[in-house]
Amino acid sequence: MVWVPLRTTRTDRLALLCTSKNSFTNMSLEWLLDWSWSLDGLRDFIATGIQSFRDCDTTALTAVACLLVLFVWYCYHVGREQPRTYVTVNSLMQSSDPNSLQNGYVYCHSPECVRCTRHDGLNQKLYHNLQEYAKRYSWSGMGRIHKGIREQGRYLNSRPSIQKPEVFFLPDLPTMPYFSREAQKHDVELLERNFQTILCEFETLYKAFSNCSLPQGWKMNSTPSGEWFTFYLVNQGTCVPRNCRKCPRTYRLLGSLRTYIGNNVFGNACISVLTPGTVIAEHYGPTNIRIRCHLGLKTPSNCELVVGGEPQCWAKGRCLLFDDSFLHTAFHEGPPEEGPRVVFMVDLWHPNVAAAERQALDFIFAPGR
Repeated sequence: MVWVPLRTTRTDRLALLCTSKNSFTNMSLEWLLDWSWSLDGLRDFIATGIQSFRDCDTTALTAVACLLVLFVWYCYHVGREQPRTYVTVNSLMQSSDPNSLQNGYVYCHSPECVRCTRHDGLNQKLYHNLQEYAKRYSWSGMGRIHKGIREQGRYLNSRPSIQKPEVFFLPDLPTMPYFSREAQKHDVELLERNFQTILCEFETLYKAFSNCSLPQGWKMNSTPSGEWFTFYLVNQGTCVPRNCRKCPRTYRLLGSLRTYIGNNVFGNACISVLTPGTVIAEHYGPTNIRIRCHLGLKTPSNCELVVGGEPQCWAKGRCLLFDDSFLHTAFHEGPPEEGPRVVFMVDLWHPNVAAAERQALDFIFAPGR
């Protein structure tokens, strides 16, 4: 729309200009008095706008229109998705059945727990998650995962008894009970450099055991003999905020590890304590896509880890890497005066799982999916 000047006398204008000492205000008032609406001006303005639109480049207009349509579609697609519900550690612990034992473990039967849930539709669920991932991103690099999901039942049932992951087996991965430090050299060295920091935070936590049998945040695991306690910072890919606040430096350290599994249900980080006389029954881990790392914090004599029939001892301030999808057990047969065996446990990616596969597995096995 366009303003057109009104006819006013010179006297009126002078009177108006003298009402204020501010020149900017004077000009604004004069402009308001000198202009008014005009239908003719409105028509000219619309005609000018239409002509400008016609003069624009057709290719540019088409590109802008396509981008607008894509943006509207994206907003609609994202808005349709239901928010994801995440399982909490407390719900897993409260729903556990103390009478449901298998290989010395208590299975919680929570529908959200990928390890403890036993149902025939798991393979279909995993394949659906893989298809959803491929639609959003790409099928590129998904050959092994697709093969593993398609033939998961055969892999799990036909595996030799020495290695039987309970949930997911990724085919064609090099397999061995123990891995050298070179497999994840950066993260091993980083953990060992921060050994004293982790140990100090553990000793602060452990003082609470003198006041009560099981302090808040600790979990007691089922064992044939003795006591096995764990203090989780991350449990099945889900952070435990209250525990992380008690070990802030250790929790921050996890963010510096290059290969830490922090975004799917196979990722854990915890302090594991075995009291003298404890034996952990032989059992299998849920998958072969990870390497379990134990950083020795307190390592009394007569403590051993046996993986695939091969025994190893922990060393204070040193990392021990192993594949927990192999049948494994641990025990502490040292004297009571030597105290508990304590390790900081972290799950790292198997070095032969490619970056594209890691991204897809994080999506497929995201907590609560």
